[in-house]
Amino acid sequence: MNLPALAFFTGLFGSLHCVGMCGPLAFGVPSRMSGFWAMLFDKLSYNAGRILSYSILGLILGIIGNRLWIAGLQQAVSIVSGILIVLAALSRLLKKYPVKWKGSSGFLKVFNRLFSYALKQKAGHFFIGVLNGFLPCGFVYLALVGALQAESIEGSVLFMFWFGLGTAPLMLLAMLGSGFLQPAFRRRINKVIPVFMLFMGLWFVVRGMNLDIPYLSPAIKTSLKAPVCH
Repeated sequence: MNLPALAFFTGLFGSLHCVGMCGPLAFGVPSRMSGFWAMLFDKLSYNAGRILSYSILGLILGIIGNRLWIAGLQQAVSIVSGILIVLAALSRLLKKYPVKWKGSSGFLKVFNRLFSYALKQKAGHFFIGVLNGFLPCGFVYLALVGALQAESIEGSVLFMFWFGLGTAPLMLLAMLGSGFLQPAFRRRINKVIPVFMLFMGLWFVVRGMNLDIPYLSPAIKTSLKAPVCH
């Protein structure tokens, strides 16, 4: 599986989490106009805002990742990232040592103030989506780890773009359809997510081992050039 496909399916699986966490936020933004097409435009604008934010985060990670690739640390980054994802997956599967994302409470306070201000100013769905895209989220962190594996800055941006695009279908259906994805159904699907994370982490580990296996563990390119004899 190539990185864009991995990004899309990460977003698709992660959108089950997004529906429960971010869906109420999207519903809290009133539409300025009535009618189905106006509502559809608002929901599409909201998702476009999220995808833009994810792409910006991909740009930041791409700059960092590019420096790591230049330094020749790409194998170590892939292996360490894979191990961290495996540990996070096992924590969810075993349910004994749950992973807690620290340091996000202060950011959430700032976001709540921005969100409240945006509602008072009757900001559009696109702006709310942009804010939403920067919210601390475990699945966004997972996607950013994947973006770090890209060989170029453009690749990291595209990874996060495809991740955001993968989150859009279910989010859009949930925002348009009443009663879509009932809690019981989400709980059953959520049991599959840690398994997906586990295989993703193992793939990153194998990928970093540079085994020269197409798609699974391709040979890592080097920027060093052999000297030319005259």
